[in-house]
Amino acid sequence: MKILVLSWEFPPRIVGGIARHVAELYPELVKLGHEVHLITTEFGQASMYEVVEGVHIHRVPVNAGHDFFHWVVNLNGSLGHHGGKLILEEGPFDLIHAHDWLVGDAAIALKHNFKIPLIATIHATEYGRYNGIHTDTQRYINHKEDLLVYDAWRVIVCSEYMRGEVERALNSPGDKIDVIYNGIRPEKKQHHQDFHAQDFRSRFAEDDEKIVYYVGRMTYEKGVPLLLNAAPKVLWEMGGNVKFVIVGGGNTDHLKRQAWDLGIWDKCYFTGFLSDEYLDKFQTVADCAVFPSLYEPFGIVALESFASRVPVVVSNTGGFPEVVQHTKTGIVTWVNNSDSIAWGILEVLKNPGYRQWLVDNAYEDLAQRFCWTKLARQTEAVYQRVVKERSQVLWL
Repeated sequence: MKILVLSWEFPPRIVGGIARHVAELYPELVKLGHEVHLITTEFGQASMYEVVEGVHIHRVPVNAGHDFFHWVVNLNGSLGHHGGKLILEEGPFDLIHAHDWLVGDAAIALKHNFKIPLIATIHATEYGRYNGIHTDTQRYINHKEDLLVYDAWRVIVCSEYMRGEVERALNSPGDKIDVIYNGIRPEKKQHHQDFHAQDFRSRFAEDDEKIVYYVGRMTYEKGVPLLLNAAPKVLWEMGGNVKFVIVGGGNTDHLKRQAWDLGIWDKCYFTGFLSDEYLDKFQTVADCAVFPSLYEPFGIVALESFASRVPVVVSNTGGFPEVVQHTKTGIVTWVNNSDSIAWGILEVLKNPGYRQWLVDNAYEDLAQRFCWTKLARQTEAVYQRVVKERSQVLWL
């Protein structure tokens, strides 16, 4: 089977979870015997064409434009142009697979021009991010998502929660949607032989301080202020021996002001962006990961913590309760509730034996439910269904 993939992010361009998703899924599909061509935007010094783990990567130039939405228009123009050229020169292709609305216009145009069935993976929705559609910008994005879902032969989402959200927010029939979890390669979290953990740990905390961390974007829906609001109670119960490490790029000024106002400034460390290699090392010395999201379609960050053998505390929003099994592979707390988050953190920090039990269960769960080899086979089954259905219809 020959598959054309459109994605607006791909390593080394990493904005959110899509980059890692496509970078880890498609090599597994190549191992199953499929030919994959992935078109994405140029980035830094990355090659405009290369083969990565068997996947043909095509990077295209995109003019910056006047603003983000102008850039998206230019992106789709470049993706569509190069995609059409690929189909004519390298075709025929059996499927087009689009990841999120940003590449939707190009995917839809290629579908109709070449009569190739389109599969769309919806990683998140504008409706979910903002608990509704309230502004013209949100309406525009919601409309683009709606069009992509409408034009797709099948829709893939990452959780049962997201199946319901796409049904409600994007008017899609439930029987058009397939749920395939995100995955992770646990071996990527295996660490260096000559790694001096104690010396490295001292960069973040004193020897007697437990390390509680958040890693991710600093956007509203990630709920970082809730973690900071939980910190005073945790510090009180732990005799002050906790350091809260906030990892991620973006504007953190409001969070730093909050930490100062709460009187916990000396117990917080805002690291800014950390490279994957540095973050991998950091996670080996941390005691607890907290993801207090207000909205989370899936939660790859939880899987990364599983793989790093760090116990996780998450909120019961979105896909998190599907990913983290409460009191078995992690602690699930009430969404938008700092007292509940504080309770979850203390459950981990105060009970070393329980902490280790959670970590062991979580690592085992990776192989059971979140292995890319298994997830690729599930994706292949969707592909095969669509190709079979396409062969049985006349596309006028």
